[in-house]
Amino acid sequence: MGPTQRLPASLTPLEMALAGLLHDLVAAAPVELPLAEALGCITVDMPALAASPPCDIAIADGWALRARDLVGASSYTPLLLAKPPIWVEAGDAMPEGCDCVIDSDAIDLSGPMVQVLAEAIPGQGIRRIGGDIAAGNLAAAGRRIRPLDVLVMRTAGLKALTVRRPRLRIVNIPATSGQAMTAELIVANARAAGAEVIFTEASSRDASSVAKALGPDGCDLLITIGGSGVGRSDAAVAALAERGEVIVHGIALQPGRTSAIGRIGKTPVIALPGAPDQALAAWWALALPALDRLSGRLPRQPVTRPLARKIASTVGIAEIVLLEIDGDAWMPLAAGEMPIETIARADAWRVIRGGSEGYAAGTLVDAYLLRE
Repeated sequence: MGPTQRLPASLTPLEMALAGLLHDLVAAAPVELPLAEALGCITVDMPALAASPPCDIAIADGWALRARDLVGASSYTPLLLAKPPIWVEAGDAMPEGCDCVIDSDAIDLSGPMVQVLAEAIPGQGIRRIGGDIAAGNLAAAGRRIRPLDVLVMRTAGLKALTVRRPRLRIVNIPATSGQAMTAELIVANARAAGAEVIFTEASSRDASSVAKALGPDGCDLLITIGGSGVGRSDAAVAALAERGEVIVHGIALQPGRTSAIGRIGKTPVIALPGAPDQALAAWWALALPALDRLSGRLPRQPVTRPLARKIASTVGIAEIVLLEIDGDAWMPLAAGEMPIETIARADAWRVIRGGSEGYAAGTLVDAYLLRE
């Protein structure tokens, strides 16, 4: 067993650690993916979409007619037609000169001449050209592809899309308990953020075994989970130093102070603690900004609400605060600590910067939603 990892005498401010992580970090190369695989990724540029439908279509089964020819028609004053109308079904292109579809029971075919028994208005029972999708772009570059976006693109006939999908390699350092719930949590969050996840596990917790698992393998970001603390079996930071460079170990972030950042070659590395709350806090504060930079995502939009009660914070330490929606306000659930039950209740999170003592009740506060 090698020497125990130690934290420095003073912790690095979160802003400095994040600046070191993002230094020289550029967006990943665009890739073309089938629409199903592009879900959750970030758009590079959206092709111009053709109008859909490409012509006026029926949206109901019935008779295609011209509305101005039906003025005054009713069951009391039927309108005689010189020739039979055209029957259309939902999805059919509208016949030339027709601008409405009337129900089957509004036409009487029992006599020698066709009779119309109801009026109609232009556009009744039809969808105009471009009624589903107007010609043009769907979304600007830098936005996340949602399921409804995929529906629109399929409707427009697109088969693939050019996006940025950073390759994220996650190396789990096995916990002494044998559980891997933190790794599962981070993998799920990474995929939700639009990353392509390559998951592996070190064979053991010693520095040599961890170092062997740290090959970047062409990834855009490397994340380790566990072994970043100062316990006798913690060796993630020592392994990082063996394979590359440790930029920061020990960040003024609560939870998450034993996190580290570094590089192996040109690949940035984030060492997350093994406890779920510590890892999740560092994921939000460090990994998400790195992934947003790699994916070319537009800045995340926070939600602003007043605080239902005050938040106290320790000066000099950036603290994660969990918030719950309480009417039109934020109700603070926890600051600087994140019990798992509280994480499950939370609707949003934010970082209280190290220079702040907190916020008084009623203060307008920005936070990032955990539930879309």
